[in-house]
Amino acid sequence: MPLYWHLLKTVPSMQIVMHRIVWSTLLVVAGLCLTQGLAWLRIAMARPKVAWMLALSGVLIAFNWGLYIWAVNAGHVVETSLGYFINPLLNVVLGVLLLRERLSIAQWVSVVVAAGGVLWLTFNYGSFPWIALSLAASFGFYGFIRKLAVVDSIPGLAIESLYLFLPAVAALLWLESQGAGGFGSQWSWQIDALLVFGGVLTAVPLIGFSYAVRRVPYSVVGFMQYLAPTLQLLIGVLVFGEVFDRDRAIGFTFIWIGLLIFAVDGVVRARRAAPL
Repeated sequence: MPLYWHLLKTVPSMQIVMHRIVWSTLLVVAGLCLTQGLAWLRIAMARPKVAWMLALSGVLIAFNWGLYIWAVNAGHVVETSLGYFINPLLNVVLGVLLLRERLSIAQWVSVVVAAGGVLWLTFNYGSFPWIALSLAASFGFYGFIRKLAVVDSIPGLAIESLYLFLPAVAALLWLESQGAGGFGSQWSWQIDALLVFGGVLTAVPLIGFSYAVRRVPYSVVGFMQYLAPTLQLLIGVLVFGEVFDRDRAIGFTFIWIGLLIFAVDGVVRARRAAPL
């Protein structure tokens, strides 16, 4: 994701977000309509509380997209990775406090160790990591709502995208009329193609995430999500040349140790359960 959005750094961040909304909505809704007609919409909206829950999740993911794209193109890739390191911890907290999921002793140890790394980074980062905390909170509560919403992953993504579709189209048309846009005119065809394909890049991971989040414990989802920010951190440091000093190395090391403890405990528990 950071590498892809960096290719679009000449496009204003909010316009990238609006294009993400438009093209991902068209892709997902068209696919559903071709395969199921409008049955998916009637079934999903007939379920209690789904309509307002998906409206809220749509707002949360749009905010998350906008902040993330802006941060990447403003040179804060390392801080975005910190946000997605904090996010799994928030998922664990939500799973335990709100969903009453239970953790083993080893899992609790891993949470405490990883939380220590997050606290270290927070107090030694050099400035208050508002980007990281905002990304963690918005995506954490997005996943929490999608876990509670009784709707299949693809229809759920389609509905939450439809809530944002018309405002995004209206905003893009207004920008074009004011000469502030550039799709199909000022920007190159390569930029236009990247914006359109951004819909695919947006839809596929969210479909996978929504599918998985309803089928495994939320606390496990949280710790698996340490993989993505690790890759983002490496991109920020090795590709974009952002700072990664001793204090950050200490904090990230604690987080990785916590992840390792959690992963080893998961393997051991799975092997014990296999004969049963």
